[in-house]
Amino acid sequence: MNQARKVTAYATYPDLPGKRVVITGGGSGIGAEMVNAFARQGASVVFLDIAAEASQALAASLAQLPQPPVFLHCDLTDLEAVRAAFVRIAEAGPVDILINNGANDDRHTVADVTPGYWDGRMAVNLRHQFFCAQAVAPGMQARGAGVILNLGSISWHLALPQLSLYMTAKAAIEGMTRGLARDLGAHGIRVNCIVPGAVRTERQEELWTGPDEEAKILAAQCLAQRVEVEDVAALALFLASDSAGRCSGRDYYVDAGWYGA
Repeated sequence: MNQARKVTAYATYPDLPGKRVVITGGGSGIGAEMVNAFARQGASVVFLDIAAEASQALAASLAQLPQPPVFLHCDLTDLEAVRAAFVRIAEAGPVDILINNGANDDRHTVADVTPGYWDGRMAVNLRHQFFCAQAVAPGMQARGAGVILNLGSISWHLALPQLSLYMTAKAAIEGMTRGLARDLGAHGIRVNCIVPGAVRTERQEELWTGPDEEAKILAAQCLAQRVEVEDVAALALFLASDSAGRCSGRDYYVDAGWYGA
């Protein structure tokens, strides 16, 4: 039976207050809840997104916090814009935690993919994660500490339909996570990948419509409960904190045990 559940209070991590956190794609969905969760821990949060209206509304809703999050408009497919955003962020000091969340899971058929569409999908789902990590790495290396969390997807583990390029990018993110963890680990930087399942967001509710689709998802999971954005944010808080101080180079699933489509 599907039992709706909301996380009403996150665990408190004493090392997160004051940490400088950057979250990409933070204007809606999973990213917006991570902005909320880290800001309420007392972290200094900057989030990047192309969706100005939703992002401004989120920032306004959290403006009363002691450390209100800051929204920077940024098209993650434009690497010059990404570089400029991180230069601006660095003016306030080095980044402690980077969460590479931005993505777009547009559906497509194999026959409809053109070279231009391929490049666009890799740009929005994969490429920026590496270059955002590259941008924060020097500051983390100088301090001998830092956390990078990349967002993967359960989709390629399940071979879901009409997502060939999205799944290509998300599979590559797990490999990139291992590579970055190895190359940056000598400097005390931890790199991990969060793999969400069928998270209940406005975007996903538009794609998975109707009671039949809901039932299919629940039947394929070990737990007959939908994954909420708070579940993903809770895992991100843990992996970003010192409580996960010996966790690196790994994939962490939050999918209610989803083993089939």
